[in-house]
Amino acid sequence: MNQKNSLGLNSCFMDLDDPLELFKIWMSEAEKKEINDPNALALATADDNNLPSVRMVLLKGLSKNGFVFYTNLNSLKSSDLKKNPNAAMCFHWKSLQRQIRISGKVKMVTDEEANKYFNSRPYESRIGAWASEQSQVMNKREEFLKKIIDYKKKYKDGNDLPRPQHWSGWSLSALTIEFWLGDKYRIHERLKYIKVADSWKKEILYP
Repeated sequence: MNQKNSLGLNSCFMDLDDPLELFKIWMSEAEKKEINDPNALALATADDNNLPSVRMVLLKGLSKNGFVFYTNLNSLKSSDLKKNPNAAMCFHWKSLQRQIRISGKVKMVTDEEANKYFNSRPYESRIGAWASEQSQVMNKREEFLKKIIDYKKKYKDGNDLPRPQHWSGWSLSALTIEFWLGDKYRIHERLKYIKVADSWKKEILYP
């Protein structure tokens, strides 16, 4: 029989007051099990007409200030977030039968943070950030490939390749974080943390 925590849930939920610490533990285990991109997440946004949109992005940072991802600031996701800062994330690790859902508000990272991460990226990826007009319509793919060539000519030295002003990061400050563990016959286990002032309240949810 599986060991239980103080709430009667599987011991993998542990007995932590801070969900960020539990997230780090689950992410560490996912990094050992998931073959591709354990930091991949579904990001949900909504525009000013409340029309939802979802896409996959990669988590690139985590601190007490939030969950960080980077993107083109002219993309549809950024357009949504500029108008409506409410967003949600969902991580799903099938190999572990685990899922984490996060909701909260976003804000842009600092220029210093964005520059540091941008400079850590491969040269080709940084060139791509300059060349891609993300989410915009292109007449044919060749025009995009030509822009890549043109920017490579302009920035031959990878050490002299600045971050585009239209490229930065968003940080989601969580208001709720829910941990889910799959079980057979749909007798799943769910633990939800809700932000209350400077602390977190725990709730067990029916599956």
